[in-house]
Amino acid sequence: KNQLQLGSWEPDRCCQRGTLLALLGLVTTAMWAGLLTLLLLWREDTPSPLRTTPQPAAKMSQSMEKIQDEQNRMKSQDSELSRNLNGLREDLSDLQSQGGSQVGLLTTAPFQPLPTPGLNERRAALHALDRLQEEVAKLWIELRVSNGTTCNTCPDDWVHFQKKCYYFGEGPKRWIQARFACSKLHGRLVSIHSQEEQDFLTRHANKKGSWIGLRDLNIEGEFVWMDQNPLDYSNWQPGEPNNGGQGEDCVMMRASGHWNDAFCGSYLDGWVSTSAPLGLEDPTSRTPAHEPEG
Repeated sequence: KNQLQLGSWEPDRCCQRGTLLALLGLVTTAMWAGLLTLLLLWREDTPSPLRTTPQPAAKMSQSMEKIQDEQNRMKSQDSELSRNLNGLREDLSDLQSQGGSQVGLLTTAPFQPLPTPGLNERRAALHALDRLQEEVAKLWIELRVSNGTTCNTCPDDWVHFQKKCYYFGEGPKRWIQARFACSKLHGRLVSIHSQEEQDFLTRHANKKGSWIGLRDLNIEGEFVWMDQNPLDYSNWQPGEPNNGGQGEDCVMMRASGHWNDAFCGSYLDGWVSTSAPLGLEDPTSRTPAHEPEG
């Protein structure tokens, strides 16, 4: 009887075990199917930036492209500055060829009234030449700065002050001779635009008096600096300018630093030139045709 009962129980237990395994397989399959469904739904709903990983190489490539574009833009600007400079040089050369003979006329009798329209036109041409030189100098400085070739040193025997170089010349000269001497040194008679600059010049200039780059040769009483900038600072001696005697159209600086309008044909022992530091020199400084004797 016991054997019969045991034999009938074992098939029932095997049947139950198979049923449980089948159920477990179905549950596992359903769970995997649900998990895959959730993953697919999440991928469709998630914005693309969250699913994509950053691409360092792509970002670096974009940065390099921006840098290259900026370099190309700077090269284009540099080329344009060079073209403008060449154009101004050509204009300057034309004016110099037209005005060279007039320089000789002005040096032989530079301080007499100009009675004829022809000489007045020559004077206007020389004035235009000065202004053109100023524009070329400014463009030259911009070009050198853009190329990174500037420096702040001055030639031998020049003194550096506030980003400019100064030369304190000595030896008797008339105003026009002092002007041409400055041109030979690739500079110009000094223009003074501040009290600090005036104090510096007073300390270094010749104590017997020096020519500076101020004159009213064109219109009486309308003083103009050699650098064409306005008269934004002045240091006149009390009672000056007075245009006394035979006409005083050029300006000199006394030992005290005060200014005085003087006869342009007078000889002074001192004159002051100014120029940009080395690397920023005006490449078109004009050399006079000749300097008057004595």
